[in-house]
Amino acid sequence: MRQTILGVFVGLFLAGVGVFWWQGRAQVENNAPPPPEPEEIAEAPAELPEVDPGDLTGPAPPEASELTREEKRFFRYDRDRDRIITRNEMLSTRSDAFRKLDVDGNNLLTFEEWAVTTANRFESADANGNGKLTPAEFATTAPKRRPKKPACRC
Repeated sequence: MRQTILGVFVGLFLAGVGVFWWQGRAQVENNAPPPPEPEEIAEAPAELPEVDPGDLTGPAPPEASELTREEKRFFRYDRDRDRIITRNEMLSTRSDAFRKLDVDGNNLLTFEEWAVTTANRFESADANGNGKLTPAEFATTAPKRRPKKPACRC
């Protein structure tokens, strides 16, 4: 019973919308200007008019504010720019590093996987192979910094 009553009301509503739309469209068409005569089309100027803008200037471009180091760090994590860092946004920056450590791809990092990666990193840093890292050798284990991108490609 409710479906029948709802169907009647929806049908009446759609019919009312159709009537108002039809009347509004007919009114616009009655007041529309007549189409141009063929002679008026031939008289149209072939060139666009030229205007001297003089000393007019447009609005000033917006100023780009310089972000502080902490704001830049914050926005590296805040992916959707809502000024709130969710847990998923915080963890998403580490997912590539985790995938490199997870050798078997089961989304579980075992001690063995971590140990092998750490041992390989130690061996690649130990240039003289004596099993000890000097400060110079240890400095090679620091993450590589990416070069700054140019401000624009002008």
